[in-house]
Amino acid sequence: VGYNKCVLIGHDWGGMIAWLVAVCYPEMVTKLIVVNFPHPSVFTEYILRHPSQLIKSGYYFFFQMPWFPEFMFTVNDFKVLRSLFTSQATGIGRKGCRLTAEDIEAYLYIFSQPGALTGPINHYRNIFSCLPLQHHEVVMPTLLLWGERDAFMEVEMAEITRIYVKNHFRLTILSEASHWLQQDQPDIVNKLIWTFLKEETTRKRE
Repeated sequence: VGYNKCVLIGHDWGGMIAWLVAVCYPEMVTKLIVVNFPHPSVFTEYILRHPSQLIKSGYYFFFQMPWFPEFMFTVNDFKVLRSLFTSQATGIGRKGCRLTAEDIEAYLYIFSQPGALTGPINHYRNIFSCLPLQHHEVVMPTLLLWGERDAFMEVEMAEITRIYVKNHFRLTILSEASHWLQQDQPDIVNKLIWTFLKEETTRKRE
């Protein structure tokens, strides 16, 4: 598209990809913003030492199977996906904005298209091929936003991430937000992002 640099933003496993791009191609990223995913090295080290996080991440191993995970998601009119987005334990908007019926149907329409589930699940099938990292340092200003009520990621990993960012690092934890931070608290998240983008972050690490 004619640009050689960008501000990179990612959530969850999109956040993992954002971290990897920032580590491997630092010249392309002016600022990094990640939502609810720690630095990949923090994740791999933490999950090996904390069985509770390993249990929360157990579905990674289920996704290694061919075709069966895709099938399970489609059973009973995508009941598993509906529950993922709407249940009290894992759903969007536990204390903030909730998905409307139209929102849910839009998600399910996309995932019902041929091959639409396989692409995302293939990401899990291949994630172990890039970990552990050989290089770790993140050298651009970085904002990490975290919903404290995340059902999938333990909040302790957020603070540990600081050690891998060799520049201005800001961590904001929202106590009433879930894993789906940008859907739960969109106004707050947008404000935090715009504030970070407008700053002249010439300082080294807060």
